[in-house]
Amino acid sequence: MARPDVNADARRAFDVLKSGGTEILPMDVGYSIIGGSTASLVRIFDAKGRAPEKLNAMIGDNQLSEELHLLDELQRAVVDALTRDRGLPLGIIAPADMNHPLIRAMDDEGRRRSTSGGTVCMLLHAGAFHAEISRLSREEVHPLFGSSANRTMQGTKFRVEDIEPDIRAVADVEINYGLRKYHRYGKSSTLLDLADMSVVREGSCYELISDALVRDFDIRLPEADAA
Repeated sequence: MARPDVNADARRAFDVLKSGGTEILPMDVGYSIIGGSTASLVRIFDAKGRAPEKLNAMIGDNQLSEELHLLDELQRAVVDALTRDRGLPLGIIAPADMNHPLIRAMDDEGRRRSTSGGTVCMLLHAGAFHAEISRLSREEVHPLFGSSANRTMQGTKFRVEDIEPDIRAVADVEINYGLRKYHRYGKSSTLLDLADMSVVREGSCYELISDALVRDFDIRLPEADAA
């Protein structure tokens, strides 16, 4: 047995994604299925039984968000307070520069499936593996998109062994790091629309995110759903 080599695993995974592959990858908020091409995103949609109007989320880090997203001072401060200051995982929806190299690297169908009205959804701060593969994506200008590795409406999976066989079957590579960090929540990332600070999805660390927004910005999110 050996400890995971995050950098080597991310490099191996990224090279397959750059060649158009599909992969199951470990994020702190559960396993994700990620595509490195439009064809791979179509395979993911078909396997998940995902509705055509549903969009993929971009894999990225704070630096990429700063380059890509068009945020005002308050919006950027909110993102930094939650992800940089407190180290919380967060999915953000925000207007984006459609001329950014990572967006221009996609074909029309890929953009249609992964952007909406000039906005891009991006997952931030989802663990060491996520950070490394996000860096590779940004530095090598190859966009990565995907969603939770599960059949639609069947719940986030926090162990590879719990992922449905038909989802696993479309992955060229699986990176199995065992039970993921936020399994107690049983949910993927909290998703926040920065345009109006509305909650699109209540997810992992929601109560910590809510508390931080009240303390730092007097922004009050809805009460968490009862468990």
